[in-house]
Amino acid sequence: MKKETIKTVAYWLTTGLLALDFGVGGVFQTQRGPEVMRVMTHLGYPAYFVTLLGVWKVLGGVALVVPGFPRLKEWAYAGILFDLTSAAVSLAAVGDGVGPALFPLLVAGIALGSYALRPDSRRCEPVSGGPRAAKRAHPASSQFSIYSGTD
Repeated sequence: MKKETIKTVAYWLTTGLLALDFGVGGVFQTQRGPEVMRVMTHLGYPAYFVTLLGVWKVLGGVALVVPGFPRLKEWAYAGILFDLTSAAVSLAAVGDGVGPALFPLLVAGIALGSYALRPDSRRCEPVSGGPRAAKRAHPASSQFSIYSGTD
């Protein structure tokens, strides 16, 4: 199997698992079932936060798999990492120990794998610097530069 094919399969495997985890988990949170509410209460979160978090999780999972919107995907990955690291800290902070906190960190590893394996079509153009940004630079932008190129 070609290296690029392996990378594509690994990307979709990690991204699919992540989107499924966040999609299904988000739906359960929006339904506010008794087990979800028990866990969130144990962690010290108010009931309204469960619905909000669930909606954001569903939207983040969808953002990862829809075509296009690379900037939205960047925000989704950031939100997913915020959620997972916060979950690990919350579990450890209420005295549940290191064991339960490892699962969100494992999922965070999957998220980082998905992020690292993204194809170019799912990446943002750099804002500044780099060869791709130089191609997009407006020709007149150099006249507004603070640095004139001479010392």
